[in-house]
Amino acid sequence: MIPLKTKEQIEIMDEANYIVHKVLNEIEFHISSGITTQELDNLAEITVLRYGAKPVFKGYKGFPSSLCISINEEVVHGIPSSRIIKNGDIVSIDFGAIYKGFVGDAARTIIVGDAKNINDIKLINETKRALENGIEQMVVGNCLYDISRAINEVAVLNKFGNVLNFTGHGVGANLHEEPKVFNYVNLQETNTHLQEGIVFAIEPMFALGSGDTKTLNNRWTVVTSDG
Repeated sequence: MIPLKTKEQIEIMDEANYIVHKVLNEIEFHISSGITTQELDNLAEITVLRYGAKPVFKGYKGFPSSLCISINEEVVHGIPSSRIIKNGDIVSIDFGAIYKGFVGDAARTIIVGDAKNINDIKLINETKRALENGIEQMVVGNCLYDISRAINEVAVLNKFGNVLNFTGHGVGANLHEEPKVFNYVNLQETNTHLQEGIVFAIEPMFALGSGDTKTLNNRWTVVTSDG
C-alpha cells in the first residue's frame, strides 16, 4: 500500500529537502581536486546538524557514513574514505536528512575541474534531462509507467546503459517506502495511478557502457561491470 501524505506532512518534507539542498550546496562548493571523500562526509554531517536535522543514511542497514559519494565507475553507495578526488572525476553526491520525523533525499553529479571527454558531459546532462522528463509526468491520473517510460526513452535515444538493478522509491517517515519507481518500462506500473499526496524520489541511473553492475567487497559500493 502506498502511503499518502497530508499537506502538513509535505510541508515538513519541503523543509527537510531544503536542508538537503543546503548540504549539497556546501559539498559541491568544497569539492575540488585534492580533497578526500571523508572530508566531504565530515562537512555534510556538520552542516546538517547545524540546521537542526540528522543524517538519515548513517547507520541505515549498517551504512557507516552520512554521505554516499560515488566516483567514476561507481554507481551508488560509495563509502567516504581517504580517497582523494582528482581533476576530471565524475562525482555523485547523495544525501538524506531527517527533520521533524520526515526524510528529505536528493543527489547531484558533477565533474571536478575539466571533463576528460565530451561523453562525460553528455552523460550528466542527459541523465538530468531524464529526471526532468520523469518529473513532468508526475501528474494526478498518470501511471508510474509514464514516469519510467519518459526516463527510459532518454537512455534508449542516447544508447546509454540503463542501470536496472536500482529504482526510485517512495519517501516519507522512512527513507524507502512504496512505490518503487523503475527507470525502465515495466508494464506492472500501469496499474499504479498517481494520487495527490504520493511522495517519491525519481533516481535515473545511466552509464556510458553497460548498465550491468556488481557490488564491491565492502558490500555497499556498486560499480559498473565493465568499469
